[in-house]
Amino acid sequence: MMKFSSLLVLFFVFPIAFAQLRVGFYSQSCPQAETIVRNLVRQRFGVDPTVTAALLRMHFHDCFVKGCDASILIDGPNSEKSAGPNGSVREFALIDQIKTQLEAACPSTVSCADIITLATRDSVALAGGPSYSIPTGRRDGLVSNDVDVALPGPTISVAGAVGLFTAKGMNVFDAVALIGAHTVGKGNCGLFSDRFTNFQGTGRPDPSMDPALVTSLRNTCASSATASLDQSTPLRFDNQFFKQLRKRRGVFQVDARLASDRLTRGVVARYANNNAFFKRQFARSMIKMGAVDVLTGNAGQIRRNCRRFN
Repeated sequence: MMKFSSLLVLFFVFPIAFAQLRVGFYSQSCPQAETIVRNLVRQRFGVDPTVTAALLRMHFHDCFVKGCDASILIDGPNSEKSAGPNGSVREFALIDQIKTQLEAACPSTVSCADIITLATRDSVALAGGPSYSIPTGRRDGLVSNDVDVALPGPTISVAGAVGLFTAKGMNVFDAVALIGAHTVGKGNCGLFSDRFTNFQGTGRPDPSMDPALVTSLRNTCASSATASLDQSTPLRFDNQFFKQLRKRRGVFQVDARLASDRLTRGVVARYANNNAFFKRQFARSMIKMGAVDVLTGNAGQIRRNCRRFN
């Protein structure tokens, strides 16, 4: 697996955001920081391997609202956490556990935003995904409002989905790679039940969906509230998700469309045909996403408790 530790490469990819982020930011101030995070994530993964999907979702939902500033962790009736799209975000207790150990080792030093970023990175590797170095030095935000949460739904168009990523400084390869995190994800059956029951009011399933998948989802959703978005290797971080899309086995509508839309079908094919290429690109894309609208230097704060502002 390829490690991306070259600051030269990182500066070339995202010059402004990386101006104050760097690999090994805590090497002097809290040298055990990344080890503490890694060990606690490994413990949690051993109990529940779905932690990878949960942390990926948390990281994405944080970065795409106010930037990667841990604003999703703030408790309160009108905080980001309380917004509808974040109702399925979980593993806040794991972040609390990590923060508690870090505060004991290095008080007021490691940000909650960096904890999310590092924990997500480590959980991906545990699930079989890429292992990579990622810059740290983020600070925690001072704003968390539910009205700021406007995240895409599963029926968004491909152009609309890609546009969300390009607006954040990424490209189509990044967008498709990051959507590929669905390789370890689950979806609420209510978000796609029309595709196997009454697609667009026709009374019939979505004709673009593999009939075997229609049957499988009907059976799964009859007894469970959720279904795996990768029906092949749902707990393994690999490119099977893209192979499934090319076989018309995408569960979410936007996922399914990736394999046929002219904007993304070539990228899907490349990822489906080369697992190593997908993993390398995913690592690059996670590094770029982790630098979206970050606070550094004197901006923001280092929260002592991730659930509330200091």
